[in-house]
Amino acid sequence: MAEHRQSRKRRYITWGVAGAAVVAGAGIAAQTSMAATTWPAQKTYTGRAFDTCTAPSLAAMKAWKTDGFYGAAAVYIGGKNRGCAQPNLTASWVKSVNTAGWKLIPLYVGAQPPCQTSANPEKFTAANAASVGAANANDAIAKAAALGMKAGSPIYLDMEPYDITNKACNDAVLTYVRSFTKTLRAKTYRAGYYGFSSSSAKAIATATNKTDLPGNLWYALWDKKNTTTTDWPWDPKLFTDHSRGHQYMVNSKETRGGYTITVDRNAWDAPVALIG
Repeated sequence: MAEHRQSRKRRYITWGVAGAAVVAGAGIAAQTSMAATTWPAQKTYTGRAFDTCTAPSLAAMKAWKTDGFYGAAAVYIGGKNRGCAQPNLTASWVKSVNTAGWKLIPLYVGAQPPCQTSANPEKFTAANAASVGAANANDAIAKAAALGMKAGSPIYLDMEPYDITNKACNDAVLTYVRSFTKTLRAKTYRAGYYGFSSSSAKAIATATNKTDLPGNLWYALWDKKNTTTTDWPWDPKLFTDHSRGHQYMVNSKETRGGYTITVDRNAWDAPVALIG
């Protein structure tokens, strides 16, 4: 497996390592940190979504909407490890593409594991995993809110591949993710997670202790199958109730309405941003 769409440089570096109203974070048992809060109804999108490193222009987004092949787009809202500039990604752009009928998937490129062989500018350690996770989550919330993505929206934490057999490193990752998730939920944002079926997503899906882990899992498995069910690699009882995304194809160069963009394709059945 390789890296999520950021910059090509980072992708190659990382290759060396392995609307329904539902309860917030549905899909995993024991979501203990959210029980006392009244949550806005989840906005669910089911269908195809794309992600690309830089948010396209408004004209491109309007042109791509005309054929209806995609209904949602993931956007990188922040994080020190975000690989591309985002000149188009403003509150005005978000409002306009939402009005045009797009659903948006907020993605935050947080700090990465200490054992990851990459040149990412921000990594956490076992000692500071909890504090960095909280700081990253607060930053993600501020970035989402500034773009008009309201409380009740999901924020998907991007975790790139790492050696999950390295127990110390994996434990640090889980500490970081739990802190990020708990901080999001304290401010009524839903917790999502992007990772690879062979490593970072597997660590979440197979963790024995589910407390404070994200309730929505977006898994990278590049089998070109537009599904969130038939190739689901783990216990089928996990991440049900509209809580799954599947990145099934990458580097797809596509032209729609006269605009050509290289995207990754996703099958989506999970929460999307609440805009307003």
